[in-house]
Amino acid sequence: MLQSLRSAFAVVQYLMQWLAMLAIGSATLLLIGYTISCALGLTPWLSLSLQFGDLVLPNAGTAVQLALTALALSLCFFLPTNARVMALETSHRRFHIGMKDVARAYQVAHHADREGLFQLSSEFDSIRERIAFLREHPDLSELEPSVLEVASQMSHLSRELAQVYSDRNVARARDFLVQRQQEIEDFNIRLNHAKGVATEMRQWLTRVEMDEAVAESQLTRLCDELAEILPELGATAPAAEETEIRRPVIVADAEEEVAPPDDRIVALLARRAAE
Repeated sequence: MLQSLRSAFAVVQYLMQWLAMLAIGSATLLLIGYTISCALGLTPWLSLSLQFGDLVLPNAGTAVQLALTALALSLCFFLPTNARVMALETSHRRFHIGMKDVARAYQVAHHADREGLFQLSSEFDSIRERIAFLREHPDLSELEPSVLEVASQMSHLSRELAQVYSDRNVARARDFLVQRQQEIEDFNIRLNHAKGVATEMRQWLTRVEMDEAVAESQLTRLCDELAEILPELGATAPAAEETEIRRPVIVADAEEEVAPPDDRIVALLARRAAE
């Protein structure tokens, strides 16, 4: 209950301070504007009848107006300082070691550790070096020293992790992966070329086998025709098994075996044709 009342009072005090600052600023602007208009003759000056003993001050209103304007203007110079003090008080009232601030400071320290900026090895010197670095960092100037100390301790504990995953090691690993990827791409290019060559040779082999089959069938048909003709001419027909196409050398032998008949066979064929 008491903590709730304190929190409510702090909120009301904060709002009233801002309202007072806004009122002082607005009043100062109004007084300056009205005084300038009075000086230009657009509006009348403030008129007051003041008497100090027997001394009568006829233009006291003008003096009072100028004094109030100067006072309000001088108070405006304290408003920025008061705003900073209020912000500092608010931060102290609301201050708790927030994980967001600690994480942000730790991220900065860990990144600097990965770059190799911290060289001291002992725990005290290492934490002190990290705190000094975080205090001088422009993005962490508003953080409390306790937050920087916690972030420095966390960074000191994870210094081995930062050394393992340093920027140099990560860059080297990236270069290695890029090289491996390039090697895989080159291997795929060579593999595709080898596949094309293998496909071409397979198609070529198929065509050669088809040509051999056609030549063998033609040779078999020729042997059958000779088997019908040569017995009548007194010659022996070659066996079908011996006329198979095996290699170009064997084919040449077959061609030598089926050489043109002699003149006697030609004359016999001519006589049969004449009959």
